[in-house]
Amino acid sequence: MSRIGKAPVPVPAGVTVDVKSNQVAVKGPKGNLNITIRPEVKVKVEGNEAIVELSGAGGAREARAYHGLTRALINNMVVGVTQGFEKKLEIVGVGWNAKAQGQKVTLNIGFCHPVDVTMVAGVTVETPGPNQIVLTGADRQAVGQMAAQIRAVRKPEPYKGKGIRYKDEVVRRKSGKSFGA
Repeated sequence: MSRIGKAPVPVPAGVTVDVKSNQVAVKGPKGNLNITIRPEVKVKVEGNEAIVELSGAGGAREARAYHGLTRALINNMVVGVTQGFEKKLEIVGVGWNAKAQGQKVTLNIGFCHPVDVTMVAGVTVETPGPNQIVLTGADRQAVGQMAAQIRAVRKPEPYKGKGIRYKDEVVRRKSGKSFGA
């Protein structure tokens, strides 16, 4: 069995976990999330804990992997509907900025045209400053995917460090051309 999968998922007050055949739905103050679980594992709710167990179907190696994965996904869903997830991006470049307008963000990042990125459902975008982007939502995967899509519009380059990067990302800088004698 997986070491991660053995640990039960604590379910705080105000959160409900519903299990129906191969579907797990989590409802809380910040939203509703659901996933389809694999036949190798089963989920049951006892008191204020969700427990993931092996069902005996499939190979042992795959079952152990899905055991830990399913427990981690359910834990992320519980954390998402109670606290939510947040990703911060920053823009480095002279005159480069971002502006949030509803469910989309407009990026002016050195191209001859502004780039619009539309958010998926459940992810909200804010721009507290012209060079800062904050993505929040209950679904950890959706928030991370949107952050990666925004970063992919203009990745940080290694010579001047210009581009869109995560708040805590360190960009390794390269030296420019050097002439030998």
